[in-house]
Order: sequence, then structure tokens, then C-alpha cells
Amino acid sequence: MTGPIAYLTGEYPRATDTFIQREVAALRAHGTVVETCSMRRTGPEHHTGPEQRLEARQTFHVLEAATSPIRLVRAHLAAFRRPKRWLSALCLAWRTSPGGIKATLYQLIYLAEAAVLADYLRRRGITHLHNHIAKSSCTVAMLMSEMSGIPYSFTLHGPDIFFEPYRWRLDEKIARARFVACISEFCRSQAMAFSTPRHWGKLHIVHCGVDPARYDGPAPDAFVQLLFVGRLAAVKGVPVLFAALRDLVPAHPDIHLTLVGDGPERGELERAAQVMGLTPHLTFGGYRSQSEVAGLLARSTALVLPSFAEGLPVVLMEAMAARLPVITTRIAGVPELVEHGKSGLLVAPGDEGALRAALATVLGDGDLRRTMGEAGRAKVLAEFTSEAEGAWLAELFRGYAAGNPPKGKRPEGGGA
Repeated sequence: MTGPIAYLTGEYPRATDTFIQREVAALRAHGTVVETCSMRRTGPEHHTGPEQRLEARQTFHVLEAATSPIRLVRAHLAAFRRPKRWLSALCLAWRTSPGGIKATLYQLIYLAEAAVLADYLRRRGITHLHNHIAKSSCTVAMLMSEMSGIPYSFTLHGPDIFFEPYRWRLDEKIARARFVACISEFCRSQAMAFSTPRHWGKLHIVHCGVDPARYDGPAPDAFVQLLFVGRLAAVKGVPVLFAALRDLVPAHPDIHLTLVGDGPERGELERAAQVMGLTPHLTFGGYRSQSEVAGLLARSTALVLPSFAEGLPVVLMEAMAARLPVITTRIAGVPELVEHGKSGLLVAPGDEGALRAALATVLGDGDLRRTMGEAGRAKVLAEFTSEAEGAWLAELFRGYAAGNPPKGKRPEGGGA
């Protein structure tokens, strides 16, 4: 790289997005100087370990800076030194608005934030900005780039961006980005659907990764301890899991499910569990640090993730690295990670009968659990380590900065 780069996302660091923190650490280990930026300041509930607390102290918070009149005026005065670029950014903000007074007002807010971000990056000597999550923070990144000339790239996750690709102008963001890191083949196919063929060459696959050493240990031998890790939101399908669990209780009276995470549906789920008589079989654990999650994985029978929509869940990688069988839904990029019958079981989303049967199969066969656990860890070691993915991403940054970008979707020897 010709200089340091910056990372931007909506909220950083955050308990639910530790993969971004691992990615930053991997890039730094490969010699890339990375500064971190966040649109909003995350609350202390997201700082579940010393790593998050340290990152939070070192992160620039765009919205907080933009609320300072002095910084806001200074940033726009600096941007006005290149008036054509500032006007071009204004036109871009107007042109990419999804329409309506509220949406257009938000575009102008994003423009104001883009100027503050551009001023900060210029003062820090940043030569490239990389964004995670292609919604509002990526809009700010795009406008910042148009205003300042600092190039940007972004990591495309899904699934929610694919529900409203035109509102978030995914086509424009792909067209203007230096490159796009897609987390799976499925994700890349969606990016291709919303971009023209001339941009497909810069759509690369960069997996979210884990550190397998953190989860290395003997295969878990717990008998009826199930684990769910994720946001307590409708998209995660937890009511389907509750229904399957209720039907398993007669055969497995000691069965227990620990739910790690929090979210808007927690209160409703707690009430539903009480009505279904599941309260003695459940623990709502809230947010937990990476080390605590690793400990829970080591004491569980299986990880269950009955989601209706996903990108490619990192928690599945963590469980597989811990030699834990996984039971999840056959959606999006999940089959690229979990091979049905080999490293876990895949069921149709929303099918409580299929989920119950899969749980019963795994709970009743210790040899199968061990075989799946070993296959899962081998898959993660081969394709989903943060060290290897960080090296590939660093190669992309260097190649594009030098004008000689890598040509393949994946690094040589890492797939097509």
C-alpha cells in the first residue's frame, strides 16, 4: 500500500460483528496500517472483552464529530477547496436518493457526514477506505470518495441489502467502488444481478474468517446441551426452534438450550417460552465475549441456527472450528460452508418438523456428532481462517493500489 487505510462501518466495535475486528487484526498482522471509523459510537454492552474496549477507544466516530458545528463547517470549507468535487458529490447524493422528502433529507445528512469523514481521512493521510455493510455507511463512503478522491471498496454481506438493492443503490456503489469483497458465491451472484458485466471482474470472494486456535480442543461430549448464538430478531427463526424443542422434551427431559445474544424480540420470546412451558429448559444469556462463546461451544452438543435469511454466519464457522456439529437452514451461502450429512444437517427454513428430526438425529448419535465435528473443523481450516482471508484481502488492497489487481474470484489455490 502507498499509505494507511481506514475501515468504516455503522457501529464498531460491536459484539455481533467480531469478524470485522478479526479482519482488521489480520490485516495489521500482514503489515497493513488500518485505522477504524464508525458512524455511531457503540454502547458498553457491545464491549464484551478487552479487545472491543481497546478498539472503541481508538475508533473515530463520524456522527459524533459531525454534530460539532466547528468541525462540520471546517470540513465543508476544506471540501470547497475542490468545488467541482463537492458539487459532484451533492449531485450524486441527490441522484441516488430513493425519493421522498425524508429520504432526500437523509442523503443530505450523509453528504454532511461524508465531508467530516473526508476531512478526517485527509488529515490522517489515509489512502483508501474500506466499508463493511453496504447500506447507509457505504453511502457515506461513496459520497466521501466522490468529494475527496480517496477511493473506497466495501464488503457485501446480505441478506437485508438484497431486499432493497435499489433503495440503497447497490448498482451505483458497485460501479464506483475500487473492488467489492463478497462473503460467498451466493453473495457474489447477487452483486452480479445488480451490476453490469463490465464490473463483475472486481467482485471478489473474501470469506469472513475465524481463528481456529481459539476453538481448538477435544470434541464436545455434552449430551443434551443446545446452543444458539445470534440476534434475537424475527429473521433468526427462534420460534421455530422453540416448537421443535417443545416436542423433544418428552424424549429428552434434561434438554437445555442456551441463547446467546440480544435483540428486539427478546421480551416476546421470553413470554412465548413461558407459555410453551420451556422456561426450565432455556437460558437467555445476552451478549457474551468471544472467549465466553468459545467456552459455551466446548460444552455443547450442537449449535442450532434456524434462520430465515443469512449471509454466511460466522457463528457456524466458530462452532465447526470447535468440532461441534451444526444444524441450520439451507439458505443463501450456508451450503457453501455446511455440507449436509458431513459437517452438519441442513433443513428447510420454517420447517419445525424437519428441525426436530435433525435435532433428534444429532442428539441420538455420538459417533455422528464426532464425525461431523472433525469434518467441520477441517472445512474451516481449509477455507475460513481469518489469517488466510486477511492475507487475501491485503493482496487485493495492494493489487488495486498498484493498478495490477488480482484477476480471480479467490486467491490462487483457494478456489475458482
